[in-house]
Amino acid sequence: MPQFTIATRESRLALWQAEHVQTLLSGMGHGVKLLGMTTQGDQILDRALSQVGGKGLFVKELEVALEENRADLAVHSLKDVPMELPEGFSLACVMAREDPRDAFVSNHYADLDALPQGAVVGTSSLRRVALLRALRPDLRIEPLRGNVDTRLRKLDEGLYDAIVLAAAGLKRLGLSARIRAVFEPSVMLPAAGQGALGIEVRTDRADVVAALAPLVHHTTWLAVAAERAVSRAMGGSCSMPLAAYATLAQDGLTIDAAWGDTEGKLPLVRVRLSGPVSDLASAADLGQRVAADLRSQVLAQGGTLAHLTASADQSA
Repeated sequence: MPQFTIATRESRLALWQAEHVQTLLSGMGHGVKLLGMTTQGDQILDRALSQVGGKGLFVKELEVALEENRADLAVHSLKDVPMELPEGFSLACVMAREDPRDAFVSNHYADLDALPQGAVVGTSSLRRVALLRALRPDLRIEPLRGNVDTRLRKLDEGLYDAIVLAAAGLKRLGLSARIRAVFEPSVMLPAAGQGALGIEVRTDRADVVAALAPLVHHTTWLAVAAERAVSRAMGGSCSMPLAAYATLAQDGLTIDAAWGDTEGKLPLVRVRLSGPVSDLASAADLGQRVAADLRSQVLAQGGTLAHLTASADQSA
């Protein structure tokens, strides 16, 4: 069996994800080691991602390791992966999804409704800012960057009354007890790809693609392909408050998407479309139709082309 090296960020959650893939590949007889790296996204914590280069800051160094043959694959939280990968790279595998929902975390309050007027909520996700402002315009929403442990520490230090994190990350780290409540997608739509792991390789590495094939979860891949197509069609980087979440049933794929104004001047726009899908291309096509509907509704609500020429990714 071939030996593989996994490039990974060195945060506790990123290492958990890489070690999870390492365990699965090792169980199939492959030799696997990890190459830990610190990315620019991990180092720049004083500014929003939309101001310093977007989600690509979390994956660029890992891609360089792949390009230089220091690593054979890179494991990512899929919502951190840019909608367009550089030439020569591709997603070889999307794994089964963890809980895609957002989690409400607080030391003193049971849920969002329990927060007093003017309470401070921490998040740097433009998507979450827009959705929280639509739910509770009275709250003070303050920036919050850093890995999961850093964000929890800042909450524990009393800097925030509550913070919002991805439920998947907390569960993977054994921190489910910190979750006071989860936001159902009908209340707060997740980011495209949230809760799913994606594995990136060089496109010429057919051997790695073949080794990863048993880890592919086709239902999840169809769903996230549709979600990412919504984001890609809207621009695909880091400064538009956009949510997209797809579910697959026997009668086809349903995509829910939302666009919000972080300043609260325009109403939240939501779109739902369903249709039959048979492969990644048809899933992406449905996502593009959702994006077209979103754009038209934003303009109908008084939005301008300036709102829609910004990129369309989500902060962590």
